[in-house]
Amino acid sequence: MNPVLEQVLGYLRGVWRRRVLVLVIAWLVAVASWVYIYSLENRYSAQARVYVDTQSMLKPLLGGLAIQPNVGQQISMMTRTIVSRPNLEKLARMTDLDLRAKTPQQQEALYNGLAGKIGLSGGGENLYSISFVDSNPDLAKRVVQALLTIFTESSLGGTRKDLTKSQKFIDDQLQHYEEKLLEKEKQLEEFKRHNMGTMPGSEGGFYGQYQQVAASLEQAKLDLEEAINRKKQLQSQLADQEETLETVNPVTPSTTALDARISAMQQQIDTLRLKYTDLHPEIAHMKVLIAHLLEQKKQEENATRKDTQESVKTQNPIYQQLTIAIAQADASVASLKARVEQLGKKRDGLYRAADSIPHIEGEYTQLMRDYGVYQKNFGALLDRRETATLTGEVETKTDSVDFRVIDPPRVDGKPVWPNRPLLVTAAPFGGLALGVALAFLLGQLRPTVIGRRQLSELTDLPLLGAVTMIVTDEMRLRARRLNYVFFAATGALFIAYLGQIVYYVLLSPAA
Repeated sequence: MNPVLEQVLGYLRGVWRRRVLVLVIAWLVAVASWVYIYSLENRYSAQARVYVDTQSMLKPLLGGLAIQPNVGQQISMMTRTIVSRPNLEKLARMTDLDLRAKTPQQQEALYNGLAGKIGLSGGGENLYSISFVDSNPDLAKRVVQALLTIFTESSLGGTRKDLTKSQKFIDDQLQHYEEKLLEKEKQLEEFKRHNMGTMPGSEGGFYGQYQQVAASLEQAKLDLEEAINRKKQLQSQLADQEETLETVNPVTPSTTALDARISAMQQQIDTLRLKYTDLHPEIAHMKVLIAHLLEQKKQEENATRKDTQESVKTQNPIYQQLTIAIAQADASVASLKARVEQLGKKRDGLYRAADSIPHIEGEYTQLMRDYGVYQKNFGALLDRRETATLTGEVETKTDSVDFRVIDPPRVDGKPVWPNRPLLVTAAPFGGLALGVALAFLLGQLRPTVIGRRQLSELTDLPLLGAVTMIVTDEMRLRARRLNYVFFAATGALFIAYLGQIVYYVLLSPAA
């Protein structure tokens, strides 16, 4: 036989020899447990479910105008602090449980007991379940109703209280910055009054202004030099021009009879050319006549032109334009001289004030920087105050969170604790397990040899033989009676167990 199996069978035989002890321990444990289970007080659970709707229509409409509170964070904080000490005190007052506690120790025990019996679960899809376990079902229902009230009121009150504190803080800061602005405005006014005429401009500071004036002066000098050179050039051009000019008006002679004859003969030639060529005698004769007439006409025109020419004196237009340009150049030279003189005085003044103006400029820059910071913060706080005011109006006149009770507080007819059928079942089996463990322990403390192999291993000596035990009739009868008593007691324990189960499942008032 396998040594391990033989050892296990040895342990089982040892336990079986002490079966009476196992049964007695099982009976004692079962009876004591059943009595205790019967004396336990029933506890009933009151439950309610509430849905938290955080989808407000005003949220997209007021985006950027009002602060949208983090509703999810508020609900999370509310669920974590529902069993806080202030809420427990409020719960005790609402359910009159505080009347039971007369001393501080009793009050502390009351609050600890309430915290241990309150259950808050859920959160998925904003659905929460509130429960409370107590031996009094009416009290459990009232406690759950009070918890619902605290759950719905705590979020609204906390948000509005925070808004009130925020608005008061912003108002205090606005008053502080307004006083600072008035103080800086008075300082700027006094500074400008005492430094009138030496205030820094917007040209990039004193050194930038000095460089700009110097550059403008150099440019003005160049422009003046160019204007003077242009004036000299115009004067030299004017010296080469005459003030008046003589012109001849020709007299065009009038058309004579020669023109008419030449025109008539030319028309005759054109008519003959329709029939003949240029070698025809008539055409050649007419061409000779026309050439003679043209020569005669030219002589008459020369004689007439000599008799009719006359001379006229007129103003020279170039001389007039140069005179006007010289006058304009004189005006430009005078203007540029005045500009050069003015820029020179301004540059000399800036140079003389080189020791005082940078200090004034630095002081003015510091004043303007402080004033700009205060003005920026004051404007930002004004915007925040308007946002806080609008947010307060939204929180006061609307509900950002809507609590909907899905299941009102209710109490189950069956107690949630204790589970008597389960406890009744565990009692006898627990007693049996305890008896088996005790029998096994006694077997280990007082071991007995149950086989030849075990004896050979214990003594480490060769086994020569074994003597068989002779069982008498009296021994068989005594063993048989012991077995009858054992099985009868075991059956009685099982019947008692079934009776307990039938009672608690079918006949008990809490069934």
